[in-house]
Amino acid sequence: MIHSLDDLKSTIADGEGLNIEFKQSFDKEAIETITAFSNTKGGKLLIGVKDSGVICGVDIGNETIQNYINQVKNSTEPSLIVDIEQITIDNKTILMIQVDEFPIKPLSFKGKYFKRVQNSNHQMNLTEISNMHIQSLQLSWDSYEANDTYFEDLDMAKIEKFLTKVNASGRFRLSGDMFESLQKLNLLKGNKPTNAAKLLFAKEQNLYNIHIGRFKTPSMILDDKMLRLTLFEAVEETMYYLLSHIKVAFEFTGEIERTEIFEYPKNALRELVLNAIVHRDYTSPIDIQIKIFDNSITFFNPGKLYGDMTIEKLATNNYQSQTRNKLMAEAFYLTNDIEKYGSGYIRIRDEISSYPTMKLEYEEMGNGYLVTLSYAEQKTTQKTTQKTTQKTTQKTTREQIIDLLQTDNKMTREDMAIQIGVSSNAIKQHLSKLQKEGLLSRVGGRKDGSWQINDGEQK
Repeated sequence: MIHSLDDLKSTIADGEGLNIEFKQSFDKEAIETITAFSNTKGGKLLIGVKDSGVICGVDIGNETIQNYINQVKNSTEPSLIVDIEQITIDNKTILMIQVDEFPIKPLSFKGKYFKRVQNSNHQMNLTEISNMHIQSLQLSWDSYEANDTYFEDLDMAKIEKFLTKVNASGRFRLSGDMFESLQKLNLLKGNKPTNAAKLLFAKEQNLYNIHIGRFKTPSMILDDKMLRLTLFEAVEETMYYLLSHIKVAFEFTGEIERTEIFEYPKNALRELVLNAIVHRDYTSPIDIQIKIFDNSITFFNPGKLYGDMTIEKLATNNYQSQTRNKLMAEAFYLTNDIEKYGSGYIRIRDEISSYPTMKLEYEEMGNGYLVTLSYAEQKTTQKTTQKTTQKTTQKTTREQIIDLLQTDNKMTREDMAIQIGVSSNAIKQHLSKLQKEGLLSRVGGRKDGSWQINDGEQK
């Protein structure tokens, strides 16, 4: 806030920034800046000040200020009316144009749309224009009706499971039938499902994919899978794939029970999966891409950071979150899958704090957002770490299955699941894949048969 000439001089000395810009004269670039300010958080444009902050002044006639106001009004859509104040500083005249944030955005200047990014104006593309308009209406894409989708196209079992979880969480109480409950949560508009309802409960989901794989190098793919599921299912299946492809170390301390130490903290992985699925840009045709390497996992999300969120703000623990998909985020909050809006990165940092060499990194790239979780030394005990190049008990699920079957070739799926620490269904899928690869053969039936390990398994 500028209250005096001293404040103004101090502002000029600080230089240009998100909310302040200097121009030697009033021209079309000045109106671009005014439009960018109105589409962001507002700002002040000083006419008669060089980019360097040197005050050069401007010549003002009787109609100059009114002419500038008219130029802004006539070249912006919707028409923008600005306040222009004439100020004398160091015996020179400058103009200060105060621009407020416009409530319904974006405004255009001669058909082009600009927003303020740091200390410059950025021309927006169609996606940015659309997102800004929806956000300014305090709506989100997932709140609009889904095209060619009706209540009958939703899976009643998925809805029932969701409503049961909501009531069990205690965060909201729903009574009445499914239809009424979904209307109460704004997941139905009339009898039409919203985009959120379609993504959460459709019998068949066809709007997006999750492409997930295990890589030895960026070009050497060891295994990959394409998931096309409704959102709650997608979270669980993605977590299953991650947990079945990361290493587990076992710490024995002399007690009867052993301690399992996953290569990455499971809760941190779940937060990253939730972030990818709940907050991606569903208007983009690009897939969510998750890549598992020897010492890192990357999560690529279509869509850059939303609203005025920045990489710098994410590095702090007191940022204000803005949600791209409000109804979907609310659904995961009501089922207790999300603890609190905007607290995911705080929890991830807390989880990896006990993994001494683990790093969380993130960046905007292309039309998306990339998160990397990596480490230099794998955690193998609760107190120490061990270099990943050393031979330890840190083996993948499939390697552990082979080891167990070498000891007891009649071991059941359930026993293997208990020994390894994954679900019985996960063991079933691994056994099936090992058979398809010719590494395992089944001799006899499930009750009285046994497993045969074939040559070729590399441990």
